[in-house]
Order: sequence, then structure tokens, then C-alpha cells
Amino acid sequence: MKYKNPQTLLLLMTFIMSLVFSVWQVLLNNFVIERAQFTGVEIGILQSLREVPGFLAFTAIFVLLLIREQSFALLSLAVLCVGVAITGFFPQVLGLYLTTVLMSIGFHYFETINQSLTLQWVEKQETAAFLGKALAWRSAAALSGYASIWVVMSWLKLDYIWMYALIGCLGLILVLIISLYFPKFEVAQAQHKKVILRKRYWLFYLLTFFSGARRQIFMVFAGFMMVEKFGYSVSEITALFLINYVINLLFAPAIGRFIGRIGERRALTIEYLGLIVIFVSYAWVQQPQLAAALYVIDHLLFAMAIAIKTYFQKIADGKDIAATMSVSFTINHIAAVVIPALLGLLWLYSPQAVFYIGAGFAACSLLLARNIPSSPQPGNEVNWGWPSQQKVKL
Repeated sequence: MKYKNPQTLLLLMTFIMSLVFSVWQVLLNNFVIERAQFTGVEIGILQSLREVPGFLAFTAIFVLLLIREQSFALLSLAVLCVGVAITGFFPQVLGLYLTTVLMSIGFHYFETINQSLTLQWVEKQETAAFLGKALAWRSAAALSGYASIWVVMSWLKLDYIWMYALIGCLGLILVLIISLYFPKFEVAQAQHKKVILRKRYWLFYLLTFFSGARRQIFMVFAGFMMVEKFGYSVSEITALFLINYVINLLFAPAIGRFIGRIGERRALTIEYLGLIVIFVSYAWVQQPQLAAALYVIDHLLFAMAIAIKTYFQKIADGKDIAATMSVSFTINHIAAVVIPALLGLLWLYSPQAVFYIGAGFAACSLLLARNIPSSPQPGNEVNWGWPSQQKVKL
């Protein structure tokens, strides 16, 4: 049938993930403070625990010894839904730690396998546009999640326990429906079932690491600045999130198509030049309206990171995709484990220095991006330094 294809399955799984996770994320701070009396210590531990499954994402390749990728993605999505559904039943410190880890295991395994399947199921010339479309679906799902919070908690006046349970159970039902509706799709090439680190992928690894570092500065410190320096309220921060999602919904598909036209090197160059300007501006901004504009533009530039995935797809051996996506998720989360703690200490003495370091990360990424060939492919992975021995002259 028309809609029984791998691309539709990928988009529906992405929608379910974003719907459920966005509700968990937006309610978290209020829930842990109101119900579990969390302080900064407990929320810091919880956020660190949440990132551990991402750091261990490489273990997904061992699970694939026992289960197909498509089934693993659906199972991981179900685990995410269960973790969210039971969150409200455990409003204690230990209970929240355990439900967060369960949710995070499902989330990170799903994201790892979802990326792998996307690069295997979508044709190379269509991948950038498809990933842009997937970002729009994520944004639509998040907006739907916010609407559900208003209906359940503001209009129906139900408690957190009901909100978490309803959205988690809804996600679980949707996972079951798509599991039954879609057939088992084949991948073009059987995947390696072991951890793989190849020298010719070194540029992809470094781009992934610095992308993780950039993500942490945005998620941890840009948002913190909005509250600490400019006094943004919960409703104002929520409004910024809504603006970000609406802009992604409207423009992410076009950005994906734009990347497909101009190529990875140019797309990432635009992103990192923009980030250098934004991070330096974060360090000096004094007007709350300008800070909000920088925050929205910063979030929009996330869509350009699609180019890192399409670059890898073009240079990869088809059999390496699943294993390399697992390893890349771990590399991406090295920064998540280290950077918040170290730069959090620096923030106490100089918030400006944190954003200057962010600009430094962006400058490193810019240099790396310029090393991407105009036509990346196996044998032509970089312009200079450590190419494969079978480099193709173009």
C-alpha cells in the first residue's frame, strides 16, 4: 500500500518519540520540585543519570545480535513510553532516578537505531530533505504534547500522575498499532554486529564530538542565561520553546532541501560561522529581546547539523552504518558528561568565558567542516589529512 513504506514508519516513530518525550521534558522541573522537593543537587544527579545511556549507546550493536533493527527501534520506543507512563507514580528521589534511566534507555537506543535505519532506508540524494521533514514532524509532535498538557492539566485539572500516564499509554498504543500495521522491511546490506572505529571516518567522529559540545552549551547555559541574567519566567521560556518548534515546523523541510542543493561543506560552514557570531553575542548581550532572538536563531541552526549525517552516509561502507551510529552517539555524549560540570564551575567566575569557549568549539567545527570534500564518497572522505588509501581523484 501507498503508506506502508519505510519512510512513513520512520516519520511515525519520530512523531511518537517527540510527543512522549516533550511532555516528560517540559513537566520535569515543576514535577520534581513540587512533588519530590528536589534541590540543585538532585536535579544535577538526575540529568547526569539521564545522559549515561547516551554515553553507552555503542552497546546497541550487541543487542542487534539478538534482534532486528526495526524491531529494536520499536521496542526501544515502547520502553521510552513505559518510562514516561510510570513517572508520576514514583514522586521520590530514587523512584525518579530509576524512571528517568528507564526512559532514557529507550530514548537513546531509539535515537541510535532510528538514525541508522534512516541512513539505510533513504536514498542518499533524498536524505537531507527527509531529515528536514523529520525535524518538522518532531516539532509538530512537541507542539501536540504541549497542547495535551493544557487540555489535561489546565482544562481538565488532572494531576501530573494522569498526564504522564495518559501520554505514556497513548505512545505505547501507537507503537503497538504501527508494529502491527507495517511489515518487516529489509535493509540493503547486512550490518556488522561489532564496535567499529575506522580511521577514514575520523572527520565524522570529530564533527560529531563538537556537535555534542555545542548542544550542551545551548541546552545548559543559553537557557540558564535567559533566566539568571534576564529574569525570564517559566511562561516566557515556554513561549521561546514554542517559537522554536513553530519555526522548525515551518522551515526545517526547506533547510533539508537547501542542504541537499549546496552540499555538506557549505551548509556546515554557514552553521558554524553563525554559531561563532551567536556565542560571542551571548557573551555581550544586554537586551532580553536580543537574547531571545539569538536563542531562536541558535535553535534554528540545529537543523543544519543534518549535513553531518548525510556526509557520513556518502562516505560510509553500507555495512558499517548501524555500528558507526552506535559509536557516534557515544562520542556525541562524551561532551554531555564532561562539559556541563566543568563549564558550570567556570560559569561561577565568568559566564562570558563559557560562551567564548563555545565560540572556540564553533571555530574548531568550522575548520573541520572546510575539510569535507565537495563530493564526498568512499575513498574521498577528506580534503587533507588521513584519507583512505583508496582516495579517488576528482
